[in-house]
Amino acid sequence: MNLFFHKVADPMHQFEVQKWFELPPVFGYDISFTNAAGFMLLGVVLCIAFFGYAASRGKIVPNRLQSMGEIGYGFVADMIRGTAGEEGLRFFPFVFTLFFFILFANMIGMVPYAFTTTSHVIVTGALAMLVIGIVIVFGLWKNGLKFFKLFAPSGAPWYIYILLIPIEIISFVARPLTLALRLFANMLAGHIMLKLFAGFAVTGITAGGIGLAVAPLAFGMGVALNALEFLVAGLQAYVFAILTCVYLNDALHPAH
Repeated sequence: MNLFFHKVADPMHQFEVQKWFELPPVFGYDISFTNAAGFMLLGVVLCIAFFGYAASRGKIVPNRLQSMGEIGYGFVADMIRGTAGEEGLRFFPFVFTLFFFILFANMIGMVPYAFTTTSHVIVTGALAMLVIGIVIVFGLWKNGLKFFKLFAPSGAPWYIYILLIPIEIISFVARPLTLALRLFANMLAGHIMLKLFAGFAVTGITAGGIGLAVAPLAFGMGVALNALEFLVAGLQAYVFAILTCVYLNDALHPAH
């Protein structure tokens, strides 16, 4: 019982990475299957299952799941066109996968007792480094040395470049950091607040007295925050995807 209340009161317990089963080490690295890996795999499976089912229902009049799949497809395509133009659609599979992986991971984290993989900076950092890596590699492949015009926009007086170039370089280097921290911090903070108010409600009920008056307020705040967290889960997936499109546009058109 004491262990139960300790888990309720501890808002950080939900972020602990726990081994589900052991695997032999590879080159000295522990590759045991954890709850983080399990819930990331679940997100991938749900994405494939959802869009696989929606694509298989080839009806003239789409059902609800097919309509949702088509709306998601059109939403991401319009996002890319609006930020990177028609040429940016070559990255549609990447942005589409990225957006829905983050969205499903965030939504899975809203299920009680589930694990929120995007609340770990190692996950969001890996996604951010993947994005910036594609930007650099594709930008150099497509534009060659002209890619570095990204750090020296045309049209400015020569003496402005003394200050402008270092600022642009720092801004570019900071992109993966801000991209990773934004998603990580929002998911972490939201889930901590939810756990705190849930803990206040449980503690108030068990404490009795004035706690019985505090418990309904804490429960009400928890419900309100839960609704807000669903909104944040979707919004953060959108922000991550649209910033990815903006960065990819720089790789496509570095001189602009």
